[in-house]
Amino acid sequence: MKIALAQINPTVGDFTGNLAKIVSASQRAAGSGARLTVFSELVLCGYPPADLLDKPSFIAQSVATLDKLRLATAGLPTAIVVGVALPAAPATGKRAVNAAILLDKGQVLLEQHKMLLPFYDVFDEQRYFAPATSQRVVEFEGERLAITICEDAWNDKNFWSQRLYPVDPIEDLMRQKPTLLLNISASPFWHGKRVIRQRMLATIAQQYKIPVFLSNQVGGNDSLVFDGSSFGLAADGTLLAQAASFSEDIVMADSSAATGVPAVEAKGLATDADTEAAYEALVLGTRDYVLKTGFQKVLLGLSGGIDSALVAAIAVDALGAENVTVVGMPSQYSSSGSVEDSRKLAANLGIRFEILPIEPLYREFMQTLGPLLAGTRPDLTEENLQSRIRGTLLMALSNKFSSLVLTTGNKSEMAVGYCTLYGDMVGALAVIGDLVKTRVYALSHWVNRNREVIPEAILTKAPSAELRPDQKDTDSLPPYEVLDPILEAYVERYETTAQIVAAYGFPPATVEQVVRLVERTEYKRQQAAPVLKLTPKSFGSGRRFPIAARVQV
Repeated sequence: MKIALAQINPTVGDFTGNLAKIVSASQRAAGSGARLTVFSELVLCGYPPADLLDKPSFIAQSVATLDKLRLATAGLPTAIVVGVALPAAPATGKRAVNAAILLDKGQVLLEQHKMLLPFYDVFDEQRYFAPATSQRVVEFEGERLAITICEDAWNDKNFWSQRLYPVDPIEDLMRQKPTLLLNISASPFWHGKRVIRQRMLATIAQQYKIPVFLSNQVGGNDSLVFDGSSFGLAADGTLLAQAASFSEDIVMADSSAATGVPAVEAKGLATDADTEAAYEALVLGTRDYVLKTGFQKVLLGLSGGIDSALVAAIAVDALGAENVTVVGMPSQYSSSGSVEDSRKLAANLGIRFEILPIEPLYREFMQTLGPLLAGTRPDLTEENLQSRIRGTLLMALSNKFSSLVLTTGNKSEMAVGYCTLYGDMVGALAVIGDLVKTRVYALSHWVNRNREVIPEAILTKAPSAELRPDQKDTDSLPPYEVLDPILEAYVERYETTAQIVAAYGFPPATVEQVVRLVERTEYKRQQAAPVLKLTPKSFGSGRRFPIAARVQV
């Protein structure tokens, strides 16, 4: 049987637009000879719908749109599998079930609910959905189809050293002797995720000697970026089909094929250090965040440093040079080199560059504050004031010209509070907020792989906020080659200070200083713009810590 894996980019809540995409993709798949076309989890409403699921009107729209889809595809020679939110039984105490529907010639052949509902990191499906209480295999075109939804395939004891759930839906389904396993997913991207998916499902294919097909959502929705990367595996775990990453795609595969090419290695997915994938994820996440919120244009402050340079490059690739404006806002502490480097970067990218000097405004602020600050010594107050003036100017331009402001802070800065509330943290989206500084450099060098986009001077200058004379980041922080491993260990892997010292040999005082900074600036992070997620533990909804707390380091 010819199977099409159709990964599309749905918008949460856009039932009309999502329906049109599904019908169009089904028609194209049918034209290519597919007898079965498989879409992603909750594709009809988009994932994640979050508290929209608590609205009865939202569920009613979902039901009505499913019926429209049934009628619209009744005449097609391909059956389709779609993910949809449907009403839950009142006795469950939940509004909805997360369902996979098999439609063929206008008839519903199977309605399978999701059994394992993740409730960790960015996932909170137990908040909304009632779990499946049973599963069944369905006969179709001489095959016995087992249809699962995302997490239902993520609890294999032969792959994971520790399982999160007491049951494995795959084990239960295999007792019914299926001949084909389908998994519809909305599995967000982070470093190494594509490799994990393929290896995990290849283990299932090999163990049960059954072909496995996964259709994954693609596109950005708020902080999450979905990479697609749908694939089909033969019963020996080899690769039959591989869809594109970070773009819509339809790929065909024959379920009867005995073997394919080695999985994972087939398209260069064998390494977790995938700089290109990180960049593509940021481009897709930025584009979808802007366009799906109803905007077309963005602007950002260009400091002459590497962070804002990288964000500008991402914005151009996401939205086009004509939709990106950058603003230089030099102060009395800004070097002439920073202004010229910014100007050169803007010319390389072909984007509009404006200059708004802030020194006159700074003097006015200091004159106004003078009577209240009399007798005090200059400190962070005066430094942060410069950043807040810049934030105010950017937001004024945002209001006037309907352009979203992109923040330019990285994960290292957000982690230790080396950022200013209502200043450089002002904006709608933290594009590189999940990149530690050393990875910012890695992506910036990748941007320059074919030609100089980011000027060499920006890549080689010592990082500085330029808020006081001769300031360097290392005046306040350890070198990033030291800081970043500590942050990755403490923030992403929850290692203790003692474990970090033992693993890396850093001075205990340095590790303790970093940990204290992380803990004392939680209040800043909870007021930050949404961060595009690239790592297993990013700042945002997947990392929830109290603000009013005293944490022992």
